[in-house]
Amino acid sequence: MDRLKDRKCAPCEKGGSPLTAAEIPPLKEQVDAVWNIPDNHHLVRSYSFKNFSEALEFTNRLGAIAEEEGHHPDIHLSWGKVIVELWTHEVGGLTENDFISAAKYDQVFRES
Repeated sequence: MDRLKDRKCAPCEKGGSPLTAAEIPPLKEQVDAVWNIPDNHHLVRSYSFKNFSEALEFTNRLGAIAEEEGHHPDIHLSWGKVIVELWTHEVGGLTENDFISAAKYDQVFRES
């Protein structure tokens, strides 16, 4: 399987189907283990930083990726912390795009 971080998000259509509970684990194995998946509905991860400036810089880098991919997370920024939530609103749950984005965000964090 291609590495998720090297893939591109595909356009989603309203009315599509979210991933099933059986389809999620193989994709989850390809992102950092700290991502949580409440109710198999969305991905959540908290990233920690030394200060607000580093957290803001990271947030801006995620925003650039989101724009490039056309797949936008909910990002919560606070002093020294960024919480990211991913799901595909058009389908009301997780798609492969969410895992692709998560893998890209993990890579940015490792490089920071």
